[in-house]
Amino acid sequence: MKNYETRDPIYGFISFNEWEREIINSQWFQRLRHIRQLALTDMIYPGALYSRFEHSLGVMHLATLMFDSITTNRHNKVILENEMQYNDSGLKKDRQLIRLAALLHDIGHAPFSHASEEIMPINNKTGKQYQHEDYSIAIINGPLKELIEENKFNKNNYTIKAEDVSALIEGNPTSLKGRIFWKTLISSQLDADRGDYLLRDSHHIGVKYGVYDYQRLLNTVAIGNDPDSDDLILGVDEGGWHVAEAVVLARYQMFSQVYFHKTRRAYDYHLKNALIAALPNGKLPSPNKINAYLDRDDFYAWNLLKKNKDIPDCKAILERNHIRLVFSTDETTDESNATKLKKIENLLKNSQIWYHVDNSKGVWYKMNKEKGDNKEIIIIDSEKNSARPLSSYSRIAKNIGAINQFRIYVKPEDRKRSMEIISCSK
Repeated sequence: MKNYETRDPIYGFISFNEWEREIINSQWFQRLRHIRQLALTDMIYPGALYSRFEHSLGVMHLATLMFDSITTNRHNKVILENEMQYNDSGLKKDRQLIRLAALLHDIGHAPFSHASEEIMPINNKTGKQYQHEDYSIAIINGPLKELIEENKFNKNNYTIKAEDVSALIEGNPTSLKGRIFWKTLISSQLDADRGDYLLRDSHHIGVKYGVYDYQRLLNTVAIGNDPDSDDLILGVDEGGWHVAEAVVLARYQMFSQVYFHKTRRAYDYHLKNALIAALPNGKLPSPNKINAYLDRDDFYAWNLLKKNKDIPDCKAILERNHIRLVFSTDETTDESNATKLKKIENLLKNSQIWYHVDNSKGVWYKMNKEKGDNKEIIIIDSEKNSARPLSSYSRIAKNIGAINQFRIYVKPEDRKRSMEIISCSK
């Protein structure tokens, strides 16, 4: 099967085979060229214009590098052969499955990526809001199914089904059985998705907050046994625990300095309200109407904003005249901050000044015993045949805590007056 390659600003070159090329060239994957990775972050950082298309190729590449590093290590391969009865054929099939899952994990993103997730409809079966992963699975098992399953190379060698790909993305233990541990490469606290966007966002924005030594990470990914269940688990060799710590710290810094930037949050507010006002019924189509959903991309959203330019939130985006910050708590809101926040709200309310309270919340490293995406990063000591969570090594991971920051914004024309009112109250 013929291989192709494309240049990439992070890894140099990314290669893909003919089967993957067919999927990449499909209209459903090409749509990702028109979905910005970072929504309206370019309003603050002009370089933040790259797409989900670029990121998806990067995740496929990094997940493959991680898989290859694991399976070419003698110690890891012995474990895979002895405990999982893998042979070379089985590993080749799983490598291809992981590549497809990594490539397609974000194919269901809505216009402006995460910024529009709040306008996804409610799933009547669960009572919860749909997430972009639900749309990814609907696309894989729907429009993309034939491209995945009817490829001749796949039919004659791997027989990978569309549902196998979606099972790895959603972490379905019924379908994956013992191979569930591979999901760590797709979605976890140390996955290829996170690993790629930290490097890629930093590169395009022009900051160093999200940079970590990914080559060192590749050299230290390892296999061990879960200390709680004795199941096979992916982690990091003990000699590389500092790079795992660096990823946690990089994520905290990117969120606090970039994703939670005061102006970025202002535009997220305008964008959500603008789309609610401009979209039919104020919601995106559900995964059950996947073809209608696939017509929605950033071009569609921009045209909506322009057609509805008299709506205040649309106008704020088009004229770059966003709401303005007048008060912010510390990253962790204590009782004193909460009291100040309430006092300022009352002052603005009594002065009949419109205001918006924004709450930026995030946990950068979750320490719990749950299985799944939030399970701790495991540090594996192959010599002692032991595995311990990163928090038992790293004081940073153990104590990094969470952001719970409140900010008050007002209309641009009310900023000066609001600042005077707040200043006089001190």
